[in-house]
Amino acid sequence: MSARFDVRAEVAAEGRREALRLRLALGMGALVTAAAVALLGLSGWFITAAALAGAAGVATAAAFNYLVPSAAIRLFAILRTGARYVERVAGHEAALNAVARLRPQLFLALTRRPPEAALGLSAGQASARLVEDVEALQTLYIRRPAPFALIAGAGLSVSLAAVAHPFAAAAVAAVMGAAVLGLLVLGRRLGPAGAAVQAATGALKTRLAVVAAAAPELRAYGLETWAADETAAVAARLDDARRAQARAEGAVVAWQTVATGLAAVGGLVGATLGGAALPLAALSALVGVTGVEAAAALAQAVLQRGAAEAGLDRLQALADPGGERDPGDPTLRPAGATLALDGFDLEARPPVRLALVGPSGCGKTSWVERLLGLRPPLDGEHALGGVARERLTRQAGLDLFAYAAQDVRLLDGTVRENLALADPTASDTALWVALEDAGLAARFRAAPLGLDTPVGLNGGALSGGERRRLGLARAYLRRAPWLVLDEPTEGLDRDTERLVLTRLDQRLRERGQGLILITHSPAAARLCEQVATVCGRNAGGRLAVSLRTVARATPDRSPA
Repeated sequence: MSARFDVRAEVAAEGRREALRLRLALGMGALVTAAAVALLGLSGWFITAAALAGAAGVATAAAFNYLVPSAAIRLFAILRTGARYVERVAGHEAALNAVARLRPQLFLALTRRPPEAALGLSAGQASARLVEDVEALQTLYIRRPAPFALIAGAGLSVSLAAVAHPFAAAAVAAVMGAAVLGLLVLGRRLGPAGAAVQAATGALKTRLAVVAAAAPELRAYGLETWAADETAAVAARLDDARRAQARAEGAVVAWQTVATGLAAVGGLVGATLGGAALPLAALSALVGVTGVEAAAALAQAVLQRGAAEAGLDRLQALADPGGERDPGDPTLRPAGATLALDGFDLEARPPVRLALVGPSGCGKTSWVERLLGLRPPLDGEHALGGVARERLTRQAGLDLFAYAAQDVRLLDGTVRENLALADPTASDTALWVALEDAGLAARFRAAPLGLDTPVGLNGGALSGGERRRLGLARAYLRRAPWLVLDEPTEGLDRDTERLVLTRLDQRLRERGQGLILITHSPAAARLCEQVATVCGRNAGGRLAVSLRTVARATPDRSPA
């Protein structure tokens, strides 16, 4: 049984893997805050005491010890700077390592979605989830030191204020408590603003991807202005979300400013009422200020957590596609390449060739996708090498097949990079042979860059027929006993179709591969000795077919 991919559990597990760096970041974060409190408090005491000593006369000024406080101030400044550097490096390295391991797992979760679920996720949505949502998770690691820094800062602030007088300590503690409470309330109430920005960013990416994909049609129907207005409306919602986020951050800063002022006044007044000396009163006021600054880091963590939580929810939805079935037992493997196809009354093994024909929409492509494991299999519909398809993992079944889908998807890269998806170790000679068999070699031999010719976004630099044949060449490169082709000659002219089918026939004869072919082309169907005509589907979703055996014919002549 396959375990559910729990995004929150994986985020927590990555935190445990980065425990050493995160603990270092926690310790350094606490040290940063403590050093900042000590630095500002000692600086206030030193400046005030030095001023009073100077005002008291030459003798007092000469007797005042400037060296020890100056050295201590330098020490605290160095500690704060060094600790902050280590805290930032350790925390960010832990976060980057964690998300670097999470992103491939989430991409795999995306690839496991059934076709209908995967196609329902636009390029913009996929980009937003795998980029913005994953990056938003970094705050869950980077902001971990915030509570510990607050504890260290608050404890030292109150302790140093107590040196001046207990009244000062009580005043600083009360103001810090109110500051923390207020900042936490603001952070929780305004946190959804960050989540709204994340959602609006994804919506804008989705809209831009849709408009870019439909650009030719939009121009053909004169809808450029409408598309621009629709995109501007989505962008305006993102701007509104960002303004709301800015207002939320402004509210936090405003409350922090008020609390800082109250902490300074409370520390000063408490020390003065207790009869503390003026230098100690200055120390008390300034340690209160620094303590409140430590609380602000916690408020920022709460604000950013809203975006992270929203990202977690969306990423979990990505990892939990509806209707996905248990992919099978990883210990099972097909015992050979024999296919038992329910409803066909056929056990096929290479080099058998089977054509699947019938009206559009009757379920031929879905049937092939269930055979390959790209859709959840139906119980007992297919058996691969004597093992029911539903008992096999996806990969165990896919190893038997080289597949060229009807809807060809190409990388925004070169011809070489797209072919290498099927066989990363293939030599240039093998790549050219595959292109030759797909009727494309002449096209790219004539191109200045040859195999390094860019194909554009999803093959946009190629014609529809060239994209289809590049997908066919890619399938040719995969070493598998069965070649599965879905409408390989759709959209090709008659001469190109004849060339592609002739080369396909030769390739199958030379390599002994089996063929499963979905086609509406009579010429393509004549390559196969088994022709299954789809008559419909039964209540369980299985195809009802009529199977007949015919004589194979070469592409340039009809059967006798």
